[in-house]
Amino acid sequence: MFASSRRSSWEHKFHKTTKGPPRSSEGVPLKDMEFKSPNTFVPWTVIGNPERGRTSADPGAELLKDSTKRVFSGIQPTGILHLGNYLGAIESWVKLQDKYNMVLYSIVDLHSLTVPQDPTALRQSIFDMTAALLACGINPEKSILFQQSQVSEHTQLSWILTCMVRLPRLQHLHQWKAKAAQQKHDGMMGLLTYPVLQAADVLSYKSTHIPVGEDQVQHMELVQDLAQGFNKKYGHFFPVPQSILTPMKKVKSLRDPSAKMSKSDPDKLATVRITDSPEEIVNKFRKAVTDFTSEVTYDPGSRGGVSNLVAIHAAVTGLSVEEVVHGSVGIDTAHYKQIVADAVIEKFAPIKSEIEKLKMDKDYLEKILRTGSAKAKELAYPVIQEVKKLVGIL
Repeated sequence: MFASSRRSSWEHKFHKTTKGPPRSSEGVPLKDMEFKSPNTFVPWTVIGNPERGRTSADPGAELLKDSTKRVFSGIQPTGILHLGNYLGAIESWVKLQDKYNMVLYSIVDLHSLTVPQDPTALRQSIFDMTAALLACGINPEKSILFQQSQVSEHTQLSWILTCMVRLPRLQHLHQWKAKAAQQKHDGMMGLLTYPVLQAADVLSYKSTHIPVGEDQVQHMELVQDLAQGFNKKYGHFFPVPQSILTPMKKVKSLRDPSAKMSKSDPDKLATVRITDSPEEIVNKFRKAVTDFTSEVTYDPGSRGGVSNLVAIHAAVTGLSVEEVVHGSVGIDTAHYKQIVADAVIEKFAPIKSEIEKLKMDKDYLEKILRTGSAKAKELAYPVIQEVKKLVGIL
């Protein structure tokens, strides 16, 4: 809708030999679909002992016919989904729905309270995130999409797990040190115990697998250690979650190629949001940091800015990096920035349109969250009841 009339010379060159950008949905408005019973949290990577380091290198390959496996991940509602979120996590989430029998995706609103929030804005952001996830292809017929705070079992299990972890273990986590340093006063307790609630989010469903990346290594280890510690004390109960090594794409800041793209970046030109207008997207790519060499090449080590553009271009079009570089021979970086911007605009156009439609139907979004939360609670309730019996409070 936004960029289809602006086909560049590069696009003409490959129009007959390459596939168009993959769509994020099947073309059917989600709000028109009937609902049936379904059969970064944050990205995590696993290192450490053999039990802790178990992974599934091929997402779903060995689990496709195993109905006992459960996948869990979540995302905070604050901020607007951006290109990095979409290519780095959400796109993989959509694919996992077709590879696993039981998939749960949570809008983790309780986690957002670790920093001050405006209540009205937070309520709206929950609906906005729901609309964005649905528009990106999260399908309530294939997965359970729910609001974390509406399933009280998470916080009940979190307290029990908190009583099992020592203070130094939490204080030594890298993210605690980094984020606490950003707060004006001593770090808040919610920020300190954030990883324990993450563990409860996962273990409340006896989740067996988690999509992983690279920035939550220690938190994943904590989840696994808490599961093992509980099992050692009370008998085997929780499966020790394994990581799913999904091909998550790393998207860098347009203004600082050494840093990842982030919704909290103070430089508004650094991050391309999924709801940005075509004009905003073009402007951000036009001002993207590159270098003094006009040729388009892929060399992340020495040409981080241009390489980031190439990686983004490849990701949104479905082409390989080699195909993108080959197709860009003779094109200078200034012109290439426009080509990448057009590709991103075309990729996001149907998603942005669907978000706008969904946000107009708040009743539908409420129904999605209400139904998903009820399904999640149905799974979590027997788990916390058994945990209470095991620890002696029921």
